[in-house]
Amino acid sequence: MVAAAELAGAGWSVALVDERDRLGGFVASDELTRPGHVHDTFSSWHPLFVTGGAYADLGPDLHRHGLAYSNTDGAVTAGLSDRGTVVAHRDPTVTAETFEHHEDRRAYADMLAELESWAPHAFGALGSELRPLDLARLGAGALRALGRDGSTDFVRVALQSGRGYVRERFRGWEVDQLWSPWLLHAGLSPDHATGGLMLPIMAFSMHAAGLPVVTGGAGEFTAAFGRLLAERGVTVALGEPVSHIDVADGRAVGVRVGDRRIAARRAVLASSSTPRLYQELLGADVAPPAGRRAAARHRPGRAAMQIHLALDRPVSWTDTRLREVPLIHVGDGAGSTGIACAQAESGLLPADPTVVVGQQDVLDPSRSPAGASTLWVQLQEVPWAPIGDAAGAIAVDGSWTESVTAAYVDRVLARIERYAPGLRASVTGTAVLTPTDLTAANANAVHGDPYGGAAEIDQSLLWRPGTGTGHRTGIDGLFHIGAFTHPGPGLGGGSGHLVAQQLIAPSPTTRVATRLRGLTERFRP
Repeated sequence: MVAAAELAGAGWSVALVDERDRLGGFVASDELTRPGHVHDTFSSWHPLFVTGGAYADLGPDLHRHGLAYSNTDGAVTAGLSDRGTVVAHRDPTVTAETFEHHEDRRAYADMLAELESWAPHAFGALGSELRPLDLARLGAGALRALGRDGSTDFVRVALQSGRGYVRERFRGWEVDQLWSPWLLHAGLSPDHATGGLMLPIMAFSMHAAGLPVVTGGAGEFTAAFGRLLAERGVTVALGEPVSHIDVADGRAVGVRVGDRRIAARRAVLASSSTPRLYQELLGADVAPPAGRRAAARHRPGRAAMQIHLALDRPVSWTDTRLREVPLIHVGDGAGSTGIACAQAESGLLPADPTVVVGQQDVLDPSRSPAGASTLWVQLQEVPWAPIGDAAGAIAVDGSWTESVTAAYVDRVLARIERYAPGLRASVTGTAVLTPTDLTAANANAVHGDPYGGAAEIDQSLLWRPGTGTGHRTGIDGLFHIGAFTHPGPGLGGGSGHLVAQQLIAPSPTTRVATRLRGLTERFRP
């Protein structure tokens, strides 16, 4: 949607084809449980989008077409376990004041200050193609700004795990419990490389931008995009999968949609999984060797699932501060999260999963009827095909049967209810999306993974999607975008924005011609 809107805004003739019957992929909202209860069916929170280049370019027009956000200036997220509750506020000083150890309060301020000094280089890498010239420019900029020692520290932290980062810098448990579970939202575990950089990036971003949700539900986001695309003359075809990308003389020249062909005079942008692009849409006889290798090497990350609840009253948390917190993680930080990740990656249902509890109606009361409430529960540590139960209590046979799903949902709700007595008695409606449901809803969720594949270092940055060519595919005019490509998963629209801006930018020949015209005008007698 981002790429289509930006290219059309630059005067291109654009067709957007989506195999789903509505725009947006994993951006949608529905009354999944009971009338009046609006649930963000898949994704929900938009801090990456509102701080990204796509929003800077398209935001004013999207708001003109009805997009509105609900956010907070107070409590934004929390971590909850038997050792206590820690709440992050938009104000980092207020957040750190609750830490037990005074040295941790100073270390927290130092963490954010350090990340601010690194921000141009960290976000610069996330917002560039990482081609050789990009890398040279980013490296030279970091050396100038940070010096040799500062640049070395930056690289070291970027290769560090989140668990190692927190252990190295903080004495108490609060920062670990608060921010380590957020690594799950980047497709990482506490023990994966790059977590040492992603953890402070998460904290920095939420202190700066909060956790905005779309007022009225995520479907209002896609509705605003739909109106913008129509205004800019984009042809939108829904419910029609692309079956093949036509290539002639080494260049993408069109796509096959059902029994018709849509010609592409300038470019084709494919937001698809890496295997599907190179193995199906192109085919082995057309896909370049680098694409075939990338498809073979690609591996899905952990699967995910969601539980949507309609409640007859707001959640009665034992810690009353949580009643005003939009998003809560139930788990003790790297400890329980690391174990649950390992269990899920071994094919087991985690015994004590990290439970993400979204209370969107804290920010946007329109999501539920007066006096009632909704909950958005996300689980990011589940296997695609469960072969066992880490707790030894649920009989599994390799699939998400109704009985397995019901038993696991009960485990998750019991884990929340430990800190919210009476939760299950207040439930008036339930909707569950298992990993297989996610794949059925969106083919890009390969094996129930909504994050476009494993986010470990060998499938990130220069190695995402694995072709060594970034968004270029080795076929002229064909570009790969979406979560399977750099900068990876998240609601930022980063890949579409990067490619659109490249295509809109004048070619080197045009830039030279423009410069020569300027010189001619300047020196004309």
